[in-house]
Amino acid sequence: MSVSLGPLTELVGREVEGAVLRERLRDPAARLVTLTGRAGVGKSVLAAEAVRAVGAAFDVVGVVDAVAVVDAVADGEAALLEAAGPLPDGAGRVLVVLDGCDHAARPAASGAAAALLADPRVVVLATALEPLGVYGEQLLPLAPLPVAAPGPRGAADPEELQEVPGVALFVRRARDADPSFALTLENAGAVAELCALLGGLPLAVELAARRLRLFPPHLLLSRLRGRMTALGGGPQQAPERHRSLAALAEWSCRGLDPAAADALRQLSVYEPGFGMPAAGVAAEDAFEALLERGVVSVVGEERGELRLAVPEPVRSYCRDALVESGGEAAALDAHAEHYRLLVGSAQPALAGTEQALRLRELAAEADNVAAALRWLRERGDGEVVAAVVLGCRLPWLAQGRLREGLEWCDAAAEPAGPALADALRARLADMSGVFALALGDPQEAVRRHRRALALGKGVGDRRQNALASAHLGAALLGAGDVPGARAVLVTSLSALESMGVTRGAAAAAASLAAVLRADGDRRKALELLERAEEAFRRIRDGRGLAGALRISAAMALEGEEPQRADRALREGLRLYGDVGELTELPGLLEEFALLLLRTSPAQRPRCVRLLAAADTLRGRTGARVPDEWRSEAERARTELSARLDWTDFAVAWAEGVRMTAPTAVAEALSAPGPSRRPVVSAAAEAQSLTPRQVQVALLVAEGLTNRHIAARLDISEWTVVNHVRQVMRRLGCTSRVQVAGAVGRWA
Repeated sequence: MSVSLGPLTELVGREVEGAVLRERLRDPAARLVTLTGRAGVGKSVLAAEAVRAVGAAFDVVGVVDAVAVVDAVADGEAALLEAAGPLPDGAGRVLVVLDGCDHAARPAASGAAAALLADPRVVVLATALEPLGVYGEQLLPLAPLPVAAPGPRGAADPEELQEVPGVALFVRRARDADPSFALTLENAGAVAELCALLGGLPLAVELAARRLRLFPPHLLLSRLRGRMTALGGGPQQAPERHRSLAALAEWSCRGLDPAAADALRQLSVYEPGFGMPAAGVAAEDAFEALLERGVVSVVGEERGELRLAVPEPVRSYCRDALVESGGEAAALDAHAEHYRLLVGSAQPALAGTEQALRLRELAAEADNVAAALRWLRERGDGEVVAAVVLGCRLPWLAQGRLREGLEWCDAAAEPAGPALADALRARLADMSGVFALALGDPQEAVRRHRRALALGKGVGDRRQNALASAHLGAALLGAGDVPGARAVLVTSLSALESMGVTRGAAAAAASLAAVLRADGDRRKALELLERAEEAFRRIRDGRGLAGALRISAAMALEGEEPQRADRALREGLRLYGDVGELTELPGLLEEFALLLLRTSPAQRPRCVRLLAAADTLRGRTGARVPDEWRSEAERARTELSARLDWTDFAVAWAEGVRMTAPTAVAEALSAPGPSRRPVVSAAAEAQSLTPRQVQVALLVAEGLTNRHIAARLDISEWTVVNHVRQVMRRLGCTSRVQVAGAVGRWA
C-alpha cells in the first residue's frame, strides 16, 4: 500500500474543520468521509493533517493520488484498488486516503471506495470537488477562509486583521517569502483587500503572498484586479493544477455539462451577490451542478432569496473565455438589460407598500446595477443611462452611495453620444442637488436645484418643477436662508397638492414644518407635520415618514415632551431599519443617544456605543454635518468621557465602531424609555448644561428678558430662545421662574 502524506504544511484557520474530521475518522461508525470543496480550498492539506493526527489509531494507513493513478491507465477502478494494495494478513483498522477524486477519477474512485468498504476493517477518506455518491458517505464541505469585511482604506487595524484567518494565512506565507514582512497600518488595508479579492481561497492567498518578493501589497492589488488568472508561481513539486490560478480555474470547470458551462460563462459578467433571477429560468437546471462543483457559491440571503457569486479565479477564467469567443458584449448586454428592467420595475413599489422589500433587493444588487450603468455608458446609450440613474435616486440615498450618486448624475447629464433633452437634464440636475444636500453641502445643492429649475422652464413639466422647488426649499433651509426657504416651500407645497402629488406634497410639508419651527411658528409647524405624517402613513412611505418623525421628535423636546420624542425616534429607527437606511440613520442614532443621555444617565455606555456607531456609519457615506450639530455631539462625547472610566469609555466606543447598521438600530431600540420625571441633584443639574447655557440660566434667574440676554452676551435673540429651551428641558423646568429656582439651588 502506497503511503505519501506530502510535505508538512502549517494549517491556518482550519481548527474547527480539523477537529470535526479527526472525530469522524475516530468514529467506528464512519466508513467513508469525503472532504468536498472548490479546487484550491485546501482539502488535501487538511486530509494530510488529519492522517498525521489520527494515523496511530489505524494499523495501516495508505494514501493514493487518484488523479495520477487514473490518468495513467484505462481501468481506473482496478488501478485504484491495486494502488491501495492488498491488506496485510491480521491487520486491524485500515485507513485509505483517495486524494483528488475529480473528473475522470471520480467514477473510478466511487467504485473503488465501494469495493474497499466491503471489508469492515477499512475506512476511506476521500477529497473531491463533488460528493462520490457512495451509500453511507459522510460529507465534510470545506469553504474558503473568512476574510475581513470591506471598509475605508487606511482604517484597517493590523492587530484585528491578524485574527482573520484569510489574512493570517497571507501573513504567514508572506513571511516565508520575505522574513522582514509585517502587517502595518500602511499596508493593512491593501492586504485586507487582497485577501477579499482572492475570496479567502487558500491556494490563491498563498500564491499572492509569494509575489511579495516582487511587489508591495498595494501594487500587487492593482495588478491582480481584473487579471486574477495571471497569478502563478506555485511550487514545482505541486500538481499542475496548483501552480497557477489559470490552471486551477481550468481544473474547476473541466467536464462541466455544455449547458452548465455556458450558464457559468454568462454569469461570470455578474458581480458577486446576484440573485437567482439573474441567471434566467433556462439556466436554473444548471445551477445545481454549478453549486455542487463550487464554481457558483452562495454568499448570502436576502428575504428568502439566495445571493450568489462566481468566485475567483473561475470568474476571471470564464470572462477570458467569453472575450476569446467574442461573446462578452452579448453577455454584458443581457446583464445590463436585466438590471435596467429591475430598476425600472421597482419604481412604483418604492413609494408604496413594497418599499422596504424593493430597497433591500436593490441594495443587494447595487454592485451589479453600477456595472450595468458602466457598460451602458460605454455603449453610448445616454437616455437609457439617464433613466436608470434617475431610478436609483431613492435606493442610492438609502444605501448611502451619495458621492457615487452625485457623480452618476453629472456623468449621465453629459453623455458621450447625442445631447439629452432638457427634461432629462433638469431631472438629473435636481437629483444631483438632493445628493449634494445629503453630503452636507447645502450651497452646492441650492446651485444645482436652481439650475434644474432654469432647465425646466422651457419644458413645461409643472410636476417636476414643483418637486425641484420643494428640494430647493430644503436646501435653502440647510444653507440658513429661512425666509427664502419659506417662500419657495409655500409655493411648491400648494402646487404639489393641487396636482395630487401625494408623496412630493408630504415631503414639502415636512420641509416647510422644519422651516416654520426655525421661524418660531410652532403651531403651524405641528399642523403641517401631522399632515405629512398622515400622508406618508397612507401611502406606506416608511423612509419619508421616518424623516418627518425626526422633526416631530425635535419639536417634542422643545416642548418638554421627552416621552413623545422617544416614541417618534424609536419609530423612525424601526422604519430606517426596515428599509436598510444608511444616509439618515447616523443623525437619528445621535439624536436618540442625546435624548437617552439626558433622560437615562445610567445608559451612558450605550450612548457611547450609539455615538460611535453613528460616527462610523456616517464616515462610510462621506457626508458632513453642520458645525452646530457636530459641536453638540462632540460635547456629548466630552461629557461621557469625563463621567465614565477611561477604559469603559474606550471599550464602549470600540464596540460602537464595530456595529453594523442593523446592530446599531437594535442597540438603540433595546434601551429603556425615559421616566416621567427624572430626578437629579442640583450639582448634576448644573453639570448637564454647557458653559453658555449656564450663563443664560444665570441671566434668566436675574430676571433679564431674551432681548437683554442677547445684548449682554452679544448673540442673536433667536439663539437665546434656543438656549432657554435647552436649559428648561435639561433642568426639567416648565417656566423661567422654575429656572431661577434651580439656579438658586446651585448656591
